[in-house]
Amino acid sequence: MMKAPNLFLSNPRRHFMSRVARTMLFVSLFGFFAEGYAQENITFQKPSSEILALAAYQRPPVIRMSPNKKWVLSMYRPTYKTLDELGQEELRLAGLRINAKAGISSTETYYDNLRLKSVDGGQEYTVRGLPAQALIANVGYSSDSKKIAFTHTSTQGLSLWVIDVESRTAKQLTDYVLNAVLTAPYTWVRNSNELLISKRPTVSKSLIDHSKDLPQGPVVSTSDGNISQLRTYQDLLKNPQDEQDFETLATSELFWINLNGEERKFLSAGMYTQSSLSPDEKYVLVSQLKKPFSYLVGYNSFPQETFVYSIDGALVKKVNETPLLEIMPKGFSSVRAGKRSLAWRLDKPANLYFVEALDGGDANKESTFRDELFVWNFPFDGAPKSIMKIQDRFSSVVWGNDNYALVSSQWYDTRNVKTFLLNPTTGHNQVITDRNRQDVYSDPGNIFRDKNSFGVYTMYINKDRAYFVGDGFTKEGEFPFIDEFNLKTLKKNRLYVAKASDLQERIAQVIDITKGDILISLQSATQYPNFYQKNIKTGKQVAVTNIENPFKTLEKVHKEVLNYTRNDGVALSGTLYLPANYDKNEKLPLLIWAYPREYKDKNTAGQSTANPKEFTFPSYGSFIYWVSKGYAVLDNAAFPIVGEGQQEPNDTFIPQLVANAEAAINAVDKLGYIDRKRVAVGGHSYGAFMTAHLLSNSNLFAAGIARSGAYNRTLTPFGFQSEQRNFWDDPQLYMTMSPFMSADRMKTPMLLVHGAADNNPGTFTLQTERYFQALKNLGAPVRMVILPRESHGYAAKENIFHLLWEQDQFLEKYLKAKK
Repeated sequence: MMKAPNLFLSNPRRHFMSRVARTMLFVSLFGFFAEGYAQENITFQKPSSEILALAAYQRPPVIRMSPNKKWVLSMYRPTYKTLDELGQEELRLAGLRINAKAGISSTETYYDNLRLKSVDGGQEYTVRGLPAQALIANVGYSSDSKKIAFTHTSTQGLSLWVIDVESRTAKQLTDYVLNAVLTAPYTWVRNSNELLISKRPTVSKSLIDHSKDLPQGPVVSTSDGNISQLRTYQDLLKNPQDEQDFETLATSELFWINLNGEERKFLSAGMYTQSSLSPDEKYVLVSQLKKPFSYLVGYNSFPQETFVYSIDGALVKKVNETPLLEIMPKGFSSVRAGKRSLAWRLDKPANLYFVEALDGGDANKESTFRDELFVWNFPFDGAPKSIMKIQDRFSSVVWGNDNYALVSSQWYDTRNVKTFLLNPTTGHNQVITDRNRQDVYSDPGNIFRDKNSFGVYTMYINKDRAYFVGDGFTKEGEFPFIDEFNLKTLKKNRLYVAKASDLQERIAQVIDITKGDILISLQSATQYPNFYQKNIKTGKQVAVTNIENPFKTLEKVHKEVLNYTRNDGVALSGTLYLPANYDKNEKLPLLIWAYPREYKDKNTAGQSTANPKEFTFPSYGSFIYWVSKGYAVLDNAAFPIVGEGQQEPNDTFIPQLVANAEAAINAVDKLGYIDRKRVAVGGHSYGAFMTAHLLSNSNLFAAGIARSGAYNRTLTPFGFQSEQRNFWDDPQLYMTMSPFMSADRMKTPMLLVHGAADNNPGTFTLQTERYFQALKNLGAPVRMVILPRESHGYAAKENIFHLLWEQDQFLEKYLKAKK
């Protein structure tokens, strides 16, 4: 077992806490007189030509196949957003970021062109009649595959458009009146002639302006003394004006609309979060938010009521009511009390199912059974029927018919997942898989679903046989498979497994399981993934797409999966890149990009999904760009943090981090490729947190790049990442896990980057700003870059190009210059 390093001068807890107190006092003092720091007035820059050649690429299309498997829709979008797009007016309310003018998320990603072609090949056609300056989202086929709906966003609002597939022509179906703030703006009716749409009431179309409002009183919050375990959230409601704005923007009216644009009203105004058609399409399950709102949690924890209506709007039954959820028991396996996962049973005309906790939702209570699965038959006058009690926490159910359903359970603390074959009629069930969910080598795959008699997707059953489609990760590589599963004998028969070749095959979709037709992708390190229709019985395959490699300059780069071992025997891996035409006599600087992940046992921690045949897709989210500039790059280096038995992973987080890093450097150095005095490490989010710790607690690196991280865990006191304990459970753990507390030991050059509008819980932009202030005042060589208007992930072209320039300048200075 690894022991935590002695991070401070002596072991006694009293000395530890007194040192922390002095550090925090110092930080609070310099906050008064050292708030200012040297600024560098700089305009947006572009990276060097080698990197720009890779970064300024044309993004390939996203491919979507029609339900009848006969058409392929190619959806094109710009490679990057612009700063102007990120600067559009938005309201940040109840955990959402809303484009108030349009009634849609302000972070929505848009397509600007659509093209269609037959799966059988042939010419690809541009869709005619698309809106000018198209901002396309929410793309969806009709059930019969003859139509494709999408929304278009403009300064006027959000409108619905429909494409006729045969003529490849689009037409506008509604004015700019849709609302996509809380729920999908439309739902296809399976007759393919109608849609259910969510419209904004007329009063809500104008942008809300409170610039001249005067507060009517203070903001007051109270506690009733109940213990809870709420994590930190961003973009919450803060005052009565926010409440008014949220209610206005969240309110919708529901209408039916046919393909001629003729509407009929379904439900009057409400804050609808769900509208789901029953399998027989005679009823609609509708959920809506109610007051009171909360300033502590997001909208999905607000009170809700759920009703069943007939399609003409008549109320059938109120089927659920949930209160405001501000109190939650500790633990990732804890849930709220009452009905959960309430939805239609997809193999029945109009029956519901739901789950209810038997332990009150508290994972810390002893309980033989945790959850109970119920079915509730239309018209919901009688009592729901219990069909299964579950020892762990319910995860999901896939319905088949009266005899077969698959129920999955999970328990976070052990990482255990189970799958049960359930007879919904008798309640008889038996375990068919029992495994660690992180054990990728034993993953049985996903059950194949296809349309049933109602036209909805359920477990496909053919003569008491079902089918599983899996990724097929093994020690030897990735070999996707299809298994036939006998539902009576519980035996599996492998129908198909991809053969080893120079190309990596992946199963994208099953087209016809009885005929053996599937849709696959083929790729290599230099061949962009393209789709093929393949018959698993004959082996014949036909190309569906022909997308060229957008990164030609990387074609001669050396790529291999490097397998190595940590000092405690844990197997590790990473994907190593070497420059084209690399002279092995030269010692290269090494860049390591990583992200720590927690495991409960060493065996699963040592499993690898790294694949040398996977297409090399450089992005700002890695260091791969720098292989074009003469660096060696170890991408996606494995950084497992293991806590076996009663020990939690974070109990030895720092020594395991250092051991991971040392093993990675040793493995590349052993091959003779690198100068180990010129190694840099980088990461994003939790990878940034990792980077800060490595620079403070080891001498392995010459530089580090940390982007959008959190560095003071006392600011996330009720858990972070995979840590379930709160600060008061183990204060020393939180202090030790905070790079901020060891800022006085950080002497290695560091580039800190953060988005100015980070929306991720726990990684407030303030985390980087305060960490930089501590490092600067303590004399560390550090540079901070705040990217304007960016969230947790970066999107604007100007910002991404400048980020690459900053990283390039930083690495040239602190690695290349030290040769």
